[in-house]
Amino acid sequence: MPLPDNHPLRFELNNEVHARPPEPLDPPANISYLALFNPWSLCENDMAPVVELVKEYGLTPPADCVNHYSGDLGPFRLKWERHTEFTRYIFISKPGNKDAFEAPVIQGLSSGWLEKLPGKVLVATNLVMVEGAHPPNNFEQMSDKMFDGNVLVGSSVGAGAATALTDFRIREDGFSRLWIANHGMKPWQAGRMVQRLLEIDTYRMMALLALPIAKQLDPHVRESETELVEITASLTSDSDGESALLDRLTLLQAEIEKHHAENHYRFGAAAAYFKLVERRISELREERIRGLQTFREFTERRLVPAMETCHTVAERQESLSTRVARTTQLLSTRVDMARREQNQNVLKSMNRRAELQLRLQSTVEGLSVAAITYYIVGLIGYAVKGIEAFGVYINSTALTAISIPVVVVLVATGVRNIKKKVVHLEEL
Repeated sequence: MPLPDNHPLRFELNNEVHARPPEPLDPPANISYLALFNPWSLCENDMAPVVELVKEYGLTPPADCVNHYSGDLGPFRLKWERHTEFTRYIFISKPGNKDAFEAPVIQGLSSGWLEKLPGKVLVATNLVMVEGAHPPNNFEQMSDKMFDGNVLVGSSVGAGAATALTDFRIREDGFSRLWIANHGMKPWQAGRMVQRLLEIDTYRMMALLALPIAKQLDPHVRESETELVEITASLTSDSDGESALLDRLTLLQAEIEKHHAENHYRFGAAAAYFKLVERRISELREERIRGLQTFREFTERRLVPAMETCHTVAERQESLSTRVARTTQLLSTRVDMARREQNQNVLKSMNRRAELQLRLQSTVEGLSVAAITYYIVGLIGYAVKGIEAFGVYINSTALTAISIPVVVVLVATGVRNIKKKVVHLEEL
């Protein structure tokens, strides 16, 4: 029966649940594990050493840009996986005549090939899986023999299907050690259990990458908090001007945002890795072995405080950014109020000036009417005297006096009409 067209991502998303499957393991088995910190880069850079090694043993190399590869190279099996921030290599073989921890699988590889691996070593573990019908009972002797007498961390895992022991110590060869006794796990079950145990150590280290950053950032956060307190005190006491306070706040906000942008991803990634550690520990289904710390107890005692430190610093950084923004808003409101007050004072000053100008204009208008009346009445007086010179008797003094109010009224009316026309033109 024909189906509608597939979604472009259907097969990619479906295959994602099958990505990085565990390797089936039959005890006894020796495993060398490497996790290299290597943020996502070009596929060719990550794949080149794997392709070289696979070709050296006569196998078909993996396809370009795959996320995982598994193959039997003869002396050992290789499992390679690429993750977002790290790449990991698992080498699996059957134990030889020598002690498993003294002759790890990785010794069969050339040092030249190992030096070509991209990234920096974050986790290196040699793991031994043995078959045993019953859990061991002398852990002090095992610690002296295989773990240099260190305090062991371990438990019965898989609801009693296996026993896992480690000391979480890095030895002179750069490797830590993990010992597992299989009491009845099937190959795929054993593979999943080993994968969980290795992932606990890997994700634990990835989570802890944020701790040095948190320690370095803590003094800067404290300094910024102190600076904010001083700025807020100045804001309430009016000891500094708004411009100076705004400059200090701007510089403080810029520094906080710089640190936030640089470290936000690392803190978020640490929280995500910590959740993965907790999930993998839950999947172990641990049962306590008397006298030993379980993986959960060890993690909660040492990893949880580190994650709380990172979480606290990240929260203080977020809170500080919010408080600075709020203080900036308050200062901006204060500046706006000051500007409004200044604008109101300017408007009042302009109103006073306008009133003075109006009064001055009224005075000028009165003076203008008086001056124009004076000149017109003078002209009338000269005209009357000229008529008298032709022998016509006119009382020039009386006529001039009578003309004064008439001229005043006419001049005032004319000035008022001109003013109205000018005002009307300005309104248009």
